[in-house]
Amino acid sequence: MSILVNKDSRIIVQGITGTEGSFHAGQCLEYGGNVVGGVTPGKGGQQALDGKVPVFDSCKEAREQVKANVSLIFVPPPFAAEAIIEAAAAGIELIVCITEGIPVKDMVEVYGFLKTTNSRLIGPNCPGLLTPDEAKVGIMPGFIAKKGRVGVISKSGTLTYEAVHQLCAEGLGQSTCVGIGGDPIIGTQMIDLLDLFEADTETDAIVMIGEIGGSMEIDAANHIKNNIKKPVIGFIAGQTAPPGRRMGHAGAIVSGADESAAAKKKIMAECGVHVVDSPAEIGITVKKQLAKA
Repeated sequence: MSILVNKDSRIIVQGITGTEGSFHAGQCLEYGGNVVGGVTPGKGGQQALDGKVPVFDSCKEAREQVKANVSLIFVPPPFAAEAIIEAAAAGIELIVCITEGIPVKDMVEVYGFLKTTNSRLIGPNCPGLLTPDEAKVGIMPGFIAKKGRVGVISKSGTLTYEAVHQLCAEGLGQSTCVGIGGDPIIGTQMIDLLDLFEADTETDAIVMIGEIGGSMEIDAANHIKNNIKKPVIGFIAGQTAPPGRRMGHAGAIVSGADESAAAKKKIMAECGVHVVDSPAEIGITVKKQLAKA
């Protein structure tokens, strides 16, 4: 089993005729994902990916004609918020926005609009998600993962890849890997994914990778204490960052004592999370916890 995407997901790519959209749509299709269409206003009726995928003028058309239920967005920052809203208005259940640099004020509007719909947003400024051997929706390299029973949640794209590598090195595969993005306003929080993995009968353990700044990891830790029975292995990036230093993500700015790496690690441990000091310890720690289960 998996969460959010699988071999039956019907994927469209907004911005499929652009350089990035075309390349990554091709990668998703080559991996085995069910890419059924693309959207570029004004280019409806054309074919993309060497004639393999039809292009539509709008998400509404794609929804109606190819029954799309997942949209992958490669649209420039000034237009990305509008693209998210268009997908949600069309009834697309899962929207994955890779675009970075979307203005915060635009995301405030998006966040408010999504609350009026049944759509879920992953991102923006994220690597997307991957269900090994079934579907990849985003820019994660599919070859590094293998099918298994460990769910991965991460704010960091590169640390998602490292966690997957460490798991595979211990012979452990993944059910689904989700990069949630590091912007101040994102669509799906750690708590949301923790609940999905907890409910997934074929996920046995969860890896959760956070970073300094913000309270998401603290909220997730308290949620784990009260609601999650499966073992959760956690890591916090930015442990050596001086107070106030801006990190790679806009959300990674320490503004209070409880947002430091040390404070987050302490709270997570107190809530039952198995906290590691280095990404290199993720795989072996997951293996040890599964052995105890």
